[in-house]
Amino acid sequence: MTNKIKTGTLFIVATPIGNPEDITLRALEVLKQVDAIICEDYRQGSRLLHQLGVKNELLTLNEHNEAEEAANLLQRLATGKSFAIISDAGTPMFADPGQQLLELLYQAKIPVVPVPGPSSLMAALSLCDFPINRFVFAGFPPVKTSYREGFLAKYKGETVPVILMDTPYRLTKLLGEVQSVFGKHQDILLACDLTLKKETVFRGRIAEILPRVAGQKREFILILNLNKSKRAY
Repeated sequence: MTNKIKTGTLFIVATPIGNPEDITLRALEVLKQVDAIICEDYRQGSRLLHQLGVKNELLTLNEHNEAEEAANLLQRLATGKSFAIISDAGTPMFADPGQQLLELLYQAKIPVVPVPGPSSLMAALSLCDFPINRFVFAGFPPVKTSYREGFLAKYKGETVPVILMDTPYRLTKLLGEVQSVFGKHQDILLACDLTLKKETVFRGRIAEILPRVAGQKREFILILNLNKSKRAY
C-alpha cells in the first residue's frame, strides 16, 4: 500500500498598495509560514519583505519566465511545499502574471487560497459619489499610440462607470486621450498615489483636472462617470 503525499497550498496574498501598515495580520502570518514567496520583481519583493519585517526565500514569476517556472512550482507544490504569491502592490493575479500557474494547479487539484486585503481598484471605487453597483473594468489601453483612442472609443456607448489604468508616466497621455474621445466636459474621478502621503483625489470635469496633473508621474486609477443621468458640475 502506498502513502499518498499531501500536496502544498498556494496562498494568493494581497499586500499594501503604498502604505506598509495596510498589511493584514493574516497576510503577515502566511508570509512568515510558507516555504517561499513568489514575486514578480525580486527587488520590489525584497523591499516589501524588508518593510514588513519578513524573512523568507523569494522566487520570481513574471511574463518572461512563467511558462517554465509555473511547471517547476507545480512540481514543488505537488511534493508538499507551500508558497505565497504576491504582486508588486495590491492583490495578485489582477492584471499581473500568474494565470498559467493557476491553470496548472486547478488541473492538478492543488489547493489555492486567497488572502484578501489591499486593492487599488476597490479603494478607488469606494471614493465614487456616483452609482457603482455596475461598472466596466477596461483596464490598460494598448501601448501603441495609434490603437489607444480606438480602444477608448469602444466605451463611448456605456452608461455605467468605466475604469482605466496605465503606467505612471502615461497619466497625462491617457487623460488627454480621454478628453479627445469623450469631450472636455467628461465627468471623472482620478485617484492618485492611494495610501501614500501624496495621495490626491481629483473629482470633476476632465478639462479642469488635466492641467493640474499634466507632466506628473503618479500611480493612478481613472474612473469615467458615464451615467447620463448624473448632473453636470
